[in-house]
Amino acid sequence: MRFSWQVKLGLILVSISIAVYSIKFLVLKNPADTLNYVFNSLGFLPISAFLVTIILNELLTRRSRRERLEKLNMVIGTFFSEVGTMLLAEISDCDPGLDGIRKRLLVRDTWQDQEFDDLKSFLEGYHYAIDINKIEIQKLTIFLNEKRNFLLRLLENPVLLEHQTFTETLRTVFHLTEELERRSGVDELPTTDLSHINGDLVRVYRNISIQWVDYMKYLRKNYPYLFSLAIRTNPFDQEASVIVRK
Repeated sequence: MRFSWQVKLGLILVSISIAVYSIKFLVLKNPADTLNYVFNSLGFLPISAFLVTIILNELLTRRSRRERLEKLNMVIGTFFSEVGTMLLAEISDCDPGLDGIRKRLLVRDTWQDQEFDDLKSFLEGYHYAIDINKIEIQKLTIFLNEKRNFLLRLLENPVLLEHQTFTETLRTVFHLTEELERRSGVDELPTTDLSHINGDLVRVYRNISIQWVDYMKYLRKNYPYLFSLAIRTNPFDQEASVIVRK
């Protein structure tokens, strides 16, 4: 029978304890003192087990969770740098109702958590719409095809298992990429097909918009310098400029 390394380690440690107590008994010849020490140690054992298995394990779990969250947000940041911001800017410009809500989407460096939470709640209930005739489908197809391998690598990243909403966002973007890639031309697509593509665009638009708010909130709290750049490249701001004016 093969034992796991944990069982082997346990046997070794127990054997060492028995050897130490045996030597103490043989050398000092004080069985009463030895037994007293053994019982004292056994009495403290449950407390020691609690400290190690509960408290220490919880601290290690929290640290591990923070590290995974940090890696995850790095992945999300890479997505917005490579694909998300550009895609959101292109699609949102074709939203006929965007002008009516644009001011609400202009994130400021003075915002607190509540402003981000309010914006997220608003976007979750917003009626997303796109004028498909304003979408430069050929340009969008080329852009997404260039990012196809990048999107595939993101989907293969095991860190994303921790974040279902972002994983779903990636799936919607990759699905749109496949839909556009498999059409040989877009000039003569029937109305029914354009309506189908419009539905895919709306799904991407909604998911990225909500994810963008969460990402902006994270940057404000953890990386002010990245947050500053994100504000200056806000995909909803038609006057956005990376140049610092004030």
